[in-house]
Amino acid sequence: MFRGNHPTRVDEKGRLKLPADFKRRVDEVYGPQFYITSLDGKRAQIHPLKEWEKIEAQVAKLSSMDPVRKKFLDVTNYYGQMAEMDAQGRLLIPQLLRETAKVVGEVNVLGSQTFLEVVNAEMFKAEVQGTGGAVELTASDLAAFAEKTNS
Repeated sequence: MFRGNHPTRVDEKGRLKLPADFKRRVDEVYGPQFYITSLDGKRAQIHPLKEWEKIEAQVAKLSSMDPVRKKFLDVTNYYGQMAEMDAQGRLLIPQLLRETAKVVGEVNVLGSQTFLEVVNAEMFKAEVQGTGGAVELTASDLAAFAEKTNS
C-alpha cells in the first residue's frame, strides 16, 4: 500500500527518483516495471505493472464497442508509456505528461494505495488549500466521503 506525501524533484532530464519509502515497497512487492499515465493530464499516475494489468483485466471485460472503454483507453494510452526503474531508482516521466501536468522541478509524490501520483507542488497546494490557508477537508468533503464509504 502506497501512502503519504513525499516532496521531491523531477530532474532536467525528466527523471523522478522514487522516494525511499515508495522504492522499498516497489522492491519488496512489484519489481522495476511500470505504466505511467494520466486520467486528466493534471497528475501523472505511476502504476506498478502488476497493478496496471489488474486494471487492464477489468477493461477487457467491457465490450470493445463500449464508449466508456474507448475513452478510458484513448486517454490512458495518449498519456501513457511503459517505464523501467533504473539502478538509481529513477523513472522517466513521459515528455507529454511532464509538459501537460507541469511535473517538472518541485513535485509531490502521493501514495494512492496501489499507485503513485506525481503533481506539480505549487499547483497541488493551490488546489487543496482551504480559505484559511490550510490544506484541509471541508465538512462537505467529509460528509461526501462518509456517504460513499457508509461510515
